[in-house]
Amino acid sequence: MTIWLKQGAAGSTRRAEKDMGSPILRSMGLLAAAASLAMLPAAACGMEAPPAPPTFTNPLLTSGPDPWITQVDGVYYYTHTLGNRLMLWRTDDIADLAKAEKRVVWTPPTRGPNAHSIWAPELHRLDGKWYLYYSATASGFKDDQHRAVFVLENAGADPMQGEWVDKGRVNTARAGIDGTVFEHGGKRYFAYSPYIGSDSGLAIAEMRNPWTLTGPESVIAMPDKSWEKQGGRQILEGPEFLLGPKGDLFLTYSASACWSDDYSLGLLHAPARSDVLDPKVWTKTAQPVFKSANGVYATGHNGFFTSPDGKENWIIYHANPGPGMKCTSARAPHIQRFGWSEAGWPQFGEPVASDTPLPVPSRGR
Repeated sequence: MTIWLKQGAAGSTRRAEKDMGSPILRSMGLLAAAASLAMLPAAACGMEAPPAPPTFTNPLLTSGPDPWITQVDGVYYYTHTLGNRLMLWRTDDIADLAKAEKRVVWTPPTRGPNAHSIWAPELHRLDGKWYLYYSATASGFKDDQHRAVFVLENAGADPMQGEWVDKGRVNTARAGIDGTVFEHGGKRYFAYSPYIGSDSGLAIAEMRNPWTLTGPESVIAMPDKSWEKQGGRQILEGPEFLLGPKGDLFLTYSASACWSDDYSLGLLHAPARSDVLDPKVWTKTAQPVFKSANGVYATGHNGFFTSPDGKENWIIYHANPGPGMKCTSARAPHIQRFGWSEAGWPQFGEPVASDTPLPVPSRGR
């Protein structure tokens, strides 16, 4: 083997005939060959370049107010407000939600307490069955005092199939919307947004079963910050539970009127092992934890899910693509990953600008 070595400031060279028996020259030759191979494209070496990690961009759909995702065994179930029916989407690739299988699973009766304004559906797997919680308004009424949370039950393994049985109205103490459930400390709790006078607050109660509350109902928060009073109404709505890595319990909520560009997410915190029915254990952040930014407006009505491998935490929320678009079907579903502070608090950051490529939720190996 022949090695060309550069010498001197002028870069002159000398030719050295390499004795293959010399350890020094042998090492130099192997290093030179390895360096040459490293500079070649993978295809030139007969190897395939690793594929680029899959990405997606927000929004997932062009329309989707009050979005919700449940991820079970790598399968995503999605739903959002349609107003006059409940529909589920199913896919193993959340980035391709627009092409997901979908099915209308329930339509409301023409008359009755749950006939109109079918809003904010949430799909939960509880006690081996599927439950759909949704808000509805009684026929013949349009006022808030005739709104309530209702629940459907499906005993089958597949929520896209089988019969959905109407379990009726959740027996909340007040009229209200946006019901959700969570298990904590060996008990199951229900939270919703009750109407209290002209305001909307947040209340929580223990559950006897997935459609029945038991014991006292506690109002744990009311709108008392300026950023909770935008758009001409004082509103807290859309509560969602989130368990922290150190056992603390968090509750996100949407603040102000949904038709305001200042619609944003607030956060309540209860220390680990506290009595969550005691309003005194809950503290509220002084400012929103997630709000309009980067060309994404009126961020709110969120939910949470994990990646299929369980290693990543994700938030889903709706937002408008521009200012002044109010509370319409222009609101579309966005998702992004979030992390935790050293103290164990969620760190949501800012909404990622639309059309920015993001890695899809991790499936592990």
